[in-house]
Amino acid sequence: MTEFVRATYIVETAMPLERAAEVLAGEQSTGTFVRVERETDDLRARFAAQVDSVDELPPSGASPLPGTIGDGAARRARLTLRFPLDNFGPSIPNLLAAVAGNLFELKEFAAVKLVDLELPAAFASRYAGPRFGVEGTRRLMGRPEGAMIGTIVKPSIGLSPADLASLVTELAEAGVDFIKDDELQGNGPSAPLFERVRAVMPVLERHADRTGTKPMYAFNITDDIDRLEANHDLVVAAGGTCVMVVIPNVGLAGLEYLSRRTQVPIHGHRAGFGALSRSAQVGIGFRAWQQLARLSGADHLHTNGISNKFYESDAEVLDGVAAVRAPLLDLTPTVPVLSSGQWAGLAHATYAAVGTADLLVLAGGGIHGHPDGSAAGVASMRAAWDSALRGESVASALSSSAELRRAVERFGPVRD
Repeated sequence: MTEFVRATYIVETAMPLERAAEVLAGEQSTGTFVRVERETDDLRARFAAQVDSVDELPPSGASPLPGTIGDGAARRARLTLRFPLDNFGPSIPNLLAAVAGNLFELKEFAAVKLVDLELPAAFASRYAGPRFGVEGTRRLMGRPEGAMIGTIVKPSIGLSPADLASLVTELAEAGVDFIKDDELQGNGPSAPLFERVRAVMPVLERHADRTGTKPMYAFNITDDIDRLEANHDLVVAAGGTCVMVVIPNVGLAGLEYLSRRTQVPIHGHRAGFGALSRSAQVGIGFRAWQQLARLSGADHLHTNGISNKFYESDAEVLDGVAAVRAPLLDLTPTVPVLSSGQWAGLAHATYAAVGTADLLVLAGGGIHGHPDGSAAGVASMRAAWDSALRGESVASALSSSAELRRAVERFGPVRD
């Protein structure tokens, strides 16, 4: 029985929509700009992509992509194509050549964006997905229930290893669950990975010896692919419990390479993803991309958060969180990571919208910018999220937490 990948796009074109869909299907499977001799009916029946559906949408009114042809007014549609798995097999890099390859350059289209995928079970037989996910992350950080509260090292770059150790000491004593390097902090000469590991891990081990709980620190090991394993091994040998990679920079294949070798959760950062997704006219939407990141082994995956400092609306963020939480080919569930301008005053509104505590909530400035310091920032986040999970009102949370009240003075108002 033939298996298929279904890919859904939002397109605009001056061509008749059904004809445009056929052009897209042909160019991304058996066809070219003209029918050739050996493109037989039998070959097409087996390998040609097929049009599943074409649903017209209101036009966007946006200017067409450069190089677009056609004199008529652009029509817009949501179309779904069906690609035979035999064309590329369960291989993410080769899948992308079909569903997200030259199609972005076809001049028949004023806009073309891949927005969703439906993958057959064969992909799960090749890609193991997350090795730890929600359950493994909770176990390693010692947070069996409740929201997982984390932070990003700030300033993003510039702290010496000694300064970093001092900050981590303060955060661990404040009860933070998770700390991560900023994506800008890689393996540069001012604070190389080896020096950061050597500074941070003794702090965490001493804290674990005293309390029985070791906060999870995600060291950024992003590098050339031939360095990923060695960087990972450096962290693990020192007792580290998490590594981070910037997925768009190492690529999905680099992420999967690391996943096959990892002994700790992989924190998947999406810095650079906006270049793929921000435009409504061209690129790859998060709902499609996150499936490939999860298949490739991301235990944690950034989704942004509500009221964020980036371009996504709350509706887009919440759709991304729901997408990451949705079942995918029986894979271990990935942890959605909320970040970008988060602070304690967003806890009640976030929990009301998502209805789960299986989240890693990261606040950088929202913790380190607290008027009473980073420890108070952690306390404000914990108080707000615990209150939200208990079903209390914002007013009740404010009345019982001085740290939260002080956070509101700096970052307010609270969303409820």
